[in-house]
Amino acid sequence: MSDYTGKRVLVTGGAGAIGSNLVRALLARGALVMVLDNLSAGHLWALEHHERLAMITGNVTNDGDLEAAFRERPEIVVHLAALYGNLNSLLRPETDLHTNGLGVLRTLQYAARAGVQRFLFASSGCSVYGPDAPQPLHEDQPPAMHYDSPYQITKLLGELYCNHFHHRGLVPTVRLRFFSSFGPGEVPGKLRGVVPNFLWRALRKEPLTITGTGSETRSFTFVSDLVEGILAAGVAEGIDGEAVNLAGGQERTINELARIVNEATDNPAGVVYADRRPWDRITTQAVSIQKARDRLGYAPTTTLEDGIEKTVAWFRTHWDRIQEEARW
Repeated sequence: MSDYTGKRVLVTGGAGAIGSNLVRALLARGALVMVLDNLSAGHLWALEHHERLAMITGNVTNDGDLEAAFRERPEIVVHLAALYGNLNSLLRPETDLHTNGLGVLRTLQYAARAGVQRFLFASSGCSVYGPDAPQPLHEDQPPAMHYDSPYQITKLLGELYCNHFHHRGLVPTVRLRFFSSFGPGEVPGKLRGVVPNFLWRALRKEPLTITGTGSETRSFTFVSDLVEGILAAGVAEGIDGEAVNLAGGQERTINELARIVNEATDNPAGVVYADRRPWDRITTQAVSIQKARDRLGYAPTTTLEDGIEKTVAWFRTHWDRIQEEARW
């Protein structure tokens, strides 16, 4: 708990689903936290007022916003800011490149000038390994060369920029590869993930739409487990320049997810099936987290069932705001 006492930490995208949970954990550990977020997907109400928290509403591509964010010379940067998701990037490829490409580059440049001790980049394991990688997925595998969306391309681009700055001795970087994160904090919508969108429909007593057969698998990662992995990566020794998978450690089918969601919400409407989306070619997702266990002491403990129960509770508590801000 004392690893972060008095440390200055900048979290880009800190008002988002992962970011807001991370910020709370950092504050609980005594850190001084700066958040930079343009609120395109994050929410101010997700962050409680705290004397050790400062919030800048701005963009990771804007010099003035970055100057303000780095004014206190953070020791650690957690770069979560991104235009999220495959569908979003297909609809807005230039915005995806601007935010997920230029945004990473500009943030790294400011981190180098500020003498940041460690830069943690939120990559996407679903993206960089590609749909045809042998499984279980592990960090020694080369990235794919054939991708289905601009989002996958720019997540790899972010990793390459991190490697460039690390190998030039400008900023020590660690590339954290996230897998299917879910939990309190993510408001549903057309461009959001399967878990919040299933919960939105289930709480409205509507059938859950499964695109594909439902036998597709994912390694769902509860957000509090993911946060523990991020925190460990911020202070662990000997991992600069590395890529590390952060996943839930258990492969589950979409049919299982739908059943668990409907049971947790007493939804009688069941499921309906639709054609798989043409850009979604990943049918299985088995992930090795052995490196994270060995190097970070990472040990995810939240089952899919328990995580869904906790997320349902958050949905019920914030239902009025969720209904106002869900973007369909």
